[in-house]
Amino acid sequence: MRIIVVGAGIVGLCTAWHLARGGAEVTVLDRTAPGEGGASSGNAGAISAGSVAPLAMPGVLRQVPGMLLDPAGALHIPPRYALRAAPWLLRFVAAARPARVAAIAEALAGLLWDAMEQHRLILAEEGALDLIRETGQLYLYRDRAQLAKDADGWALRRRHGMRIEELDGADAIRALEPDMRGDYALGLFIPEQGSCVNPLRHAQVVARGIERRGGTIRQEGVAVLLTAGGRIGGVRTATETLTADAVVLAAGAWSARLLAPIGIRVPLETQRGYHVMLPDAGITLRRPVVPADRKAFISPMQGGLRLAGTVEFGGLEAPPTPHRAALLLEDLRRVFPQARTDGAEGFWMGHRPCLPDSLPVIGPVARWPGLWCAFGHGHLGLTGSAPTGARLARAILGPAPNLDLAPFAVERFAA
Repeated sequence: MRIIVVGAGIVGLCTAWHLARGGAEVTVLDRTAPGEGGASSGNAGAISAGSVAPLAMPGVLRQVPGMLLDPAGALHIPPRYALRAAPWLLRFVAAARPARVAAIAEALAGLLWDAMEQHRLILAEEGALDLIRETGQLYLYRDRAQLAKDADGWALRRRHGMRIEELDGADAIRALEPDMRGDYALGLFIPEQGSCVNPLRHAQVVARGIERRGGTIRQEGVAVLLTAGGRIGGVRTATETLTADAVVLAAGAWSARLLAPIGIRVPLETQRGYHVMLPDAGITLRRPVVPADRKAFISPMQGGLRLAGTVEFGGLEAPPTPHRAALLLEDLRRVFPQARTDGAEGFWMGHRPCLPDSLPVIGPVARWPGLWCAFGHGHLGLTGSAPTGARLARAILGPAPNLDLAPFAVERFAA
């Protein structure tokens, strides 16, 4: 099969890698180089197979007003964007109904359960296993009252098999992370989760693997999906028309723009995230550390320490807000007040493609044969990329994957 993959973020690249491995003739198109658009290069590096709790949880919803009223809060919606974000936020609230939360968690568990194994498979074949660490993740809480706000989410994760070790007291936390000096008294250690120490290099390694298997990667944006005879038969770029037996739309937060002209409306929003890099912070971390009250990740990377997080609604066109990145330095000081921050560099903003029910769109588009989707992974783009690529390639090429793609169908928004 001749297959075009629209999008060279980590989800599109993993999908193209599996398609090429399965014998397809693959062309990947993106306006930026592999891994450099969207959120693939600047994410926190977390690989979190157990993160099955949707963002819309009753406990989280109760925290939203406080976040919005706090100028330094982890959630920011500029007044100019509030009206535009309102329909998405209403869907987000509706997704927090208990029955819906249970169904979302079940679907995410089916997709993500072997995420680490799927990443390991790709990187082993590409000779780059040094990119992942399996040293767990550590979440920090100041007290039990603060932990209680997230209790529903942790209970849901436990029901789906996440192993969680509770650390009571600062001494227990420092046994895992000796440099911790903040006033956090409780820790939740997730030993079976891991991280990537260089997300950009990760994407580049997968891209080289596609080319090694005969695939083509072109730095060229897609203007429109081609319709012919009631199906999708290729794409049009700024310079030419390319035909294919199938098209995989994996354009992250830009995917909805390509679907709208063919009559498909998707409530896809960009939750803009930021990071700051500290090449020499003067502290040593063994794993990602998450001060839960700040919704931020402090991650050890090959290039130093990465502080990543915040959620900002602002669309695809507005320029970054430097203040949002600067807030991450304060998040670091709350946990590691002795850290050096004067060498901060690499202030970065990326677009997380988020759907209100926290489920990505994966699978065929019923109205348009020949079109497949793989976008909307939100805060789990890196985690979900390898398992999504494996499942979707099997759905396209066969044999059928052992995952029901119905919960991820784009048609769920039609109603």
